[in-house]
Amino acid sequence: MKQRRLIGLNKPYGVLCQFRDEQGRATLADHVSVPKVYPAGRLDRDSEGLLLLTDDGRLQHRISHPEARLAKRYLAQVDGAADDAAIKALLAGVHLKDGPASALEARIIDAPNLWPRDPPIRTRKNIPTSWIELSIDEGRNRQVRRMTAAVGYPTLRLVRAAIGPWSVDTLMPGEWRELDSTWLG
Repeated sequence: MKQRRLIGLNKPYGVLCQFRDEQGRATLADHVSVPKVYPAGRLDRDSEGLLLLTDDGRLQHRISHPEARLAKRYLAQVDGAADDAAIKALLAGVHLKDGPASALEARIIDAPNLWPRDPPIRTRKNIPTSWIELSIDEGRNRQVRRMTAAVGYPTLRLVRAAIGPWSVDTLMPGEWRELDSTWLG
């Protein structure tokens, strides 16, 4: 039986979650040279962090399909000083155009020790930023960004820190490593 591959990539900011782009933008091919692996889920071009890639279609489905309800943990740098009311609203659920959405977990955190983003986020002298850590088990288009905006704190930087048991850990942007896929059976 062929060994299935599971790769964890720290997707850099500005990279598309595909291997080719007719417009010449940065893609996964600029960072991963492993043949016949495909993303299990997506991260927007302007989001960073853990992206899983596999050569096994069934494994890809088990990771990315909405029925899997695999928790994804994000670190969101938001515009403004987030407060407890925003966290309570994220946990209780917010209404988005495509339906309700709620965080499995959410909390305000100190600024995490992350790699610098290139380019850096915009800063404004009179408006602070803060960080929210939240987990969701869905993956609708730009969901975390829309959720934080719905509670009054637009996301400036979004990093996916973990998917299920796998985390970005010490991977720097553009780095990848083989992961153990036996956790999913």
